Amino acid sequence: MVEPMGVRNPMPGVVYAPVDRLERYVSAGELPTISLIEALSMSFAQHRERTAIYSPEGDITYAELDEQTDRIAANLLHLGLMPLDRVLFQSANSAQLLIAVVGCLKAGLIPVCTLAPHREHEIGYLGRHTEAKAHIVQGDDPKFDLVEFACSMREKIPSLEHVISLRGDTREGVVSLDSLLTDPSPISAEKLAAITHDPFQVAIFQLSGGTSGVPKVIPRMQNEYLLLAKRGAEILGFQPDDVLFMPMPMMHNAAMGCIWLPSLLAGSSYVIPADMTPAAWGDVFRRSKPTWVGMIRALFPRFEEMLDKGLGSNDSVRMYWTPDAARLAREKYGKPGVGMFGMTEGMCMYPPLDSPQEAFDWTVGVPLSPFDEVRLVEPGGDKEVGFGEVGEMECRGPYTLCGYYDAEERNAEAFTSDGFYKTGDLMRQRDIDGRAYYEFAGRTRDIVDRGHEKVNCEEIENAVSTHSAISGCAVVGMPDPVLGERVCAYVVLRAGHLAPSVVELGNHLKTFGMAKFKWPERIETIEELPLTKVGKLDKAPLRADITAKLVDETALN
Repeated sequence: MVEPMGVRNPMPGVVYAPVDRLERYVSAGELPTISLIEALSMSFAQHRERTAIYSPEGDITYAELDEQTDRIAANLLHLGLMPLDRVLFQSANSAQLLIAVVGCLKAGLIPVCTLAPHREHEIGYLGRHTEAKAHIVQGDDPKFDLVEFACSMREKIPSLEHVISLRGDTREGVVSLDSLLTDPSPISAEKLAAITHDPFQVAIFQLSGGTSGVPKVIPRMQNEYLLLAKRGAEILGFQPDDVLFMPMPMMHNAAMGCIWLPSLLAGSSYVIPADMTPAAWGDVFRRSKPTWVGMIRALFPRFEEMLDKGLGSNDSVRMYWTPDAARLAREKYGKPGVGMFGMTEGMCMYPPLDSPQEAFDWTVGVPLSPFDEVRLVEPGGDKEVGFGEVGEMECRGPYTLCGYYDAEERNAEAFTSDGFYKTGDLMRQRDIDGRAYYEFAGRTRDIVDRGHEKVNCEEIENAVSTHSAISGCAVVGMPDPVLGERVCAYVVLRAGHLAPSVVELGNHLKTFGMAKFKWPERIETIEELPLTKVGKLDKAPLRADITAKLVDETALN
């Protein structure tokens, strides 16, 4: 146990967990007293001969990953970067991206998880807000010159000293990651090993969803992020012979905290496709034969295109990790699907793998840690709702944040006086074989209010997507003068299929077991589902589209 309990050198702007809670978690053996990077290094040593990464850039064993990340760490320190300096990351998925992140962790640097599509508005704010010293970017993005962009941001981020390019850009004033991998460093292995990694200190700066304004910065601590990743691997049963495929952005929490960090801790193999096309995914499935697929529902149309065109097979898959479509995965692909609830701010839920099928089909499971505290309150209020009633979730626990970075005003809004985080997610408890599971009931902003009946859009989307002609669905509320809103479904069709009529889809949903008031009353077809910068479903353009169509139709009448 660390004495005194908690971080040794607090960073300004970071809200750390209260000492009494830390003591409770640590004394019970729940919260680790080693750092994330120490745990990763132990796994690298244990699984040296196994393949850590499959990628078009070349497969990498755990021994090679350990050696390469040591070199990166030493050369980053040789550049003049110091432990706890912040490093902006901005790149599409690649093996070099993962190597750079782990190298930063070994050097005691703090990755700031920005996204490749971010531009001056977001990067300028995040770089200044975190006082970033380096900016690591993709050097071969065919659509946008991120290296030139990063160089231009030096003038707008006073603290920024270094631009580092992944995958080969060697222009003047830019350091290539290749050189950090190959150039000898005067930083010895002993000096690198002597760097202190405080388990209670910040490991990574993740970002909030950024639904209003720029994203908020979320400090993820060494030991709590380790707890999240390690417990996830244990609950899901990741094994060294597993091969995990998850094509979402690797710097986003869903991929990092739930898939590739757990994969590296378990000694499994993590697969990185060349891009987001069905053809690239097919290459992955033919060559590395994934046993686990991590997929949100919005990406299933691409996956189905891969299957329908014979580009790849899911024969090797034994389980689908899919937060919002477990039953869909089971019914469409004939393999078990495990749903979950997760947020970048911390709280995660999974159904244990020995749960009844009802729990997998209809719930997001139970909290990951026995020390997680959850309460459901009336939306916008503080009175707790009864069992089985829908309420807004508030939570706290050993791996849930205690405050956004340097955001006092936001923290006053987002946390209760006793330290519970107000999530904005709606849940209800459901009894299954005498155990209380949590059932996701929507988000406070993703509900159709149909005649004062609150309809969970995600529930309808899952059900609609089980129709044989449909590979993807997004549900939005369309304005209605009588009911306030009615349900409109935007659907992506499978190749060679026609859209079902409203009546036909209703009959399908009746068979599915869904109440009639939830059935879509209008169907619109689209080529693909619109996605946000982090690969999540983006409904804003769909709401605007249906509103405009209704206005035009009213004018014609």
